[in-house]
Amino acid sequence: MDFEQIYKLYFRDVFLYLCSLSANKDIAEEITQETFAKVLKSIDTFDGAKDIRAWLFTIAKNTYYTYCKRRKIYADEEISENIADVQIDLAKKFSEEENAFLIHQFLHNMNEPYKEVFSLRVFGELPFEKIGILFGKSSSWARVTFYRAKKQILEYMEAIEHEKN
Repeated sequence: MDFEQIYKLYFRDVFLYLCSLSANKDIAEEITQETFAKVLKSIDTFDGAKDIRAWLFTIAKNTYYTYCKRRKIYADEEISENIADVQIDLAKKFSEEENAFLIHQFLHNMNEPYKEVFSLRVFGELPFEKIGILFGKSSSWARVTFYRAKKQILEYMEAIEHEKN
């Protein structure tokens, strides 16, 4: 696969993943561009042993943390199937602009590894097996972590709705 093809196929995935990490569209766009500049320089080192998306997300994550360090933004660095399985209620909340912002705000402050696992699953649409590989864990670990993250978000949204009523 050549760089141009990778860029066309995966730009949006990397951008959405970085949006979930940074909770800022402008920062995500800047870091996505920086990520692909790094990919261009190191494309010949990709051996195909990992999923290309996992490799891109790893570069994106590291680029984001470097960005945070440069700007003295403190980010948690303790990071050692399909989107359809996300509950319909949560998907509906994402579709509403105000709720989507609240969810992104909560995600921005969520502890790791929940934040990254949720982002990889929902925004990156990675299967649990690939997420487990990224963390050096099992697919079961990825499923449980994703479930717990989803549960935290749903509880947060329920608490906000309860406050409104």
